[in-house]
Amino acid sequence: MADSIIYKLNSGKPNKFFNFLSGLLTSLIPNCLFQRKLSRTLKQAKKRDDYDYITKRVNYYIKTSAPFKIDDKDSIRRERSWLYFTGKTGDYKRKTFHTAYYLDQHEITRWFSKKLRWNFCPGDVYFTPTVPTIVKSRLLEGDNSNSVILKLDKLRHFMFVNDTKPFREKKDLVIFRGKIRQSRVRTKFLEMFFTNPMFDCGVVGKNEGCPNEWMTEKKTIKEHLDYKFIMALEGNDVASNLKWVMSSNSLAVMTKPTCETWFMEGTLIPDYHYVEVKEDFSDLEEKLQYYISHPDKAEEIIRNAHEFVRQFQNKKRETLISLLVLEKYFRLSGQIK
Repeated sequence: MADSIIYKLNSGKPNKFFNFLSGLLTSLIPNCLFQRKLSRTLKQAKKRDDYDYITKRVNYYIKTSAPFKIDDKDSIRRERSWLYFTGKTGDYKRKTFHTAYYLDQHEITRWFSKKLRWNFCPGDVYFTPTVPTIVKSRLLEGDNSNSVILKLDKLRHFMFVNDTKPFREKKDLVIFRGKIRQSRVRTKFLEMFFTNPMFDCGVVGKNEGCPNEWMTEKKTIKEHLDYKFIMALEGNDVASNLKWVMSSNSLAVMTKPTCETWFMEGTLIPDYHYVEVKEDFSDLEEKLQYYISHPDKAEEIIRNAHEFVRQFQNKKRETLISLLVLEKYFRLSGQIK
């Protein structure tokens, strides 16, 4: 079975149980220890050689610069794949929403007073809130300044691989494994290429209304890395596999992104960081054949992708950027100076 113990041990993904256990144990450290060093940490940041880069990232995640006010009334609203919370950060509990979101937000909010209020919308967010709100993902179209991005659901989204197999030694094939998640893009792709011998694709998990023949077994990440091309197709919001695919020696293939996360998908350059195909996939096979025939061009994209990924692998800097995003959010909301 796809979800057997053997698969989980060999999937190549981080172990959720041990990561959650580590996070929960770490959360027992008194918040005051972090709050005491917040001011010093932020002051030291200004002395860093990469402070301009850090500031640029902060302003990318929280685009608004206008003051705003958080509603004084506490509220919680649950929807299918997300939750909308307004209240004190200290009142957001582990059981309120998925544990991953609780641990990731607590890693940053514990540096600040638990009395500070925020609008927090964890989950797969594919809309723009009406007021400044902390989210994992935001739309790339229109005015999205009310969507303030924080690095959330990291275990699932921010994992990278050490791929030792060169592009030229991989199969001249494409792989896709994923859930449908009511995704028009994924459905269209499977309708067109499920029976194509160049494509190894299928739906995993529970049948979400797709044809039964689309259902298939999962493959480990190591098995994915045998293929020259890995589809990174958006589901509810972003393609969660894009980060590790771009850290591999395979090419990420996808349509133009409509959402972005902490990974700043909106800054990716098509056919430079990844292979971009049309929404109707009419040029997909042509592009694949091009990179099979021109491996040097494929390897150039892979190098560019690796360079893009590297900016997210400095853990200390990532934490500092997260702190500065929240500090700006609390300051603009008039809660701190």
